[in-house]
Amino acid sequence: MALAKTEKIWHNGKFIPFDEARIHVLAHVVSYGSSLFEGIRCYQTGAGPAVFRLGDHIERLLNSCKIYRIDVGFSHADLAQGCIDLVRENRMAAAYLRPIVLRGFGGMGVMPSDNPIEVFIAAWDWGRYLGQEAQDLGVDVCVSSWRRMAPDTLPAMAKAAANYMNSQLMKMEAAANGYVEAIALDAQGLVSEGSGENLFLVRKGVLVTPPLTNSVLPGITRDTILQLGADLGIPTREEPIAREALYLADELFFSGTAVEITPIRSVDRISIGRGGRGEITAALQRRFFDLVTGKRPDQHGWLTPVESLEPARR
Repeated sequence: MALAKTEKIWHNGKFIPFDEARIHVLAHVVSYGSSLFEGIRCYQTGAGPAVFRLGDHIERLLNSCKIYRIDVGFSHADLAQGCIDLVRENRMAAAYLRPIVLRGFGGMGVMPSDNPIEVFIAAWDWGRYLGQEAQDLGVDVCVSSWRRMAPDTLPAMAKAAANYMNSQLMKMEAAANGYVEAIALDAQGLVSEGSGENLFLVRKGVLVTPPLTNSVLPGITRDTILQLGADLGIPTREEPIAREALYLADELFFSGTAVEITPIRSVDRISIGRGGRGEITAALQRRFFDLVTGKRPDQHGWLTPVESLEPARR
């Protein structure tokens, strides 16, 4: 998972060398986890690099910041342009983009007072999050002993760094027990999501995913799959999922910007379906990858070609 350095990182509207992207050890974010972020993919297409659902990702970032009472200081257009310019600046054909908004060095204490808001956008080459074999054959997962946050503790709808401490516990527990990934239940014992992915279940031809009320991040890829399912004529539903329904599913898969669409072949060592990638999962994968790589027309307007926007003046 080690990443190779790129030349530049976007910081507060300007490009700086990769190694100069630093924060102080006493920045508010270090002690109190006060940062919001996004994960965005730029895909290589026949017409050049294109960023997938850029506007939706930036909107979710700004919404996350609003929940945590952070005034970003940059508009939606500024941040979108920063992502596009960064891909150009680093001369990348494909990239994973990570916009980060954090509270920096200033006052110390839980209550942020005189802490400046720092905005960074980084980019790197990140292939298949769980590996190409995982996308083809599926992964073995467990139900974690760690629950997702209750709705009145931390807001799951915000993509906040603090939420990922919960994710780390899940992921480490899974790895220690020989699994690739984990699935969390919510505070009521219903299925929520993976450590960094949304979850879909297929049963008798119907595609189901937990609703946002089950402590689920409103995933951009999750929304994409619901739309692609409709495009393919697959019945889709958002409804609560009991733990035991995982074991009885015909197909299961994770979705997310990093993981894209990755099948699940077993849960708690119980085989799912035929123990591999199911037909509906495969159909959704084909439609998704054909779309993001430009092999299919972009009927939903989800791709932003890097060359379609003029470089920002600096």
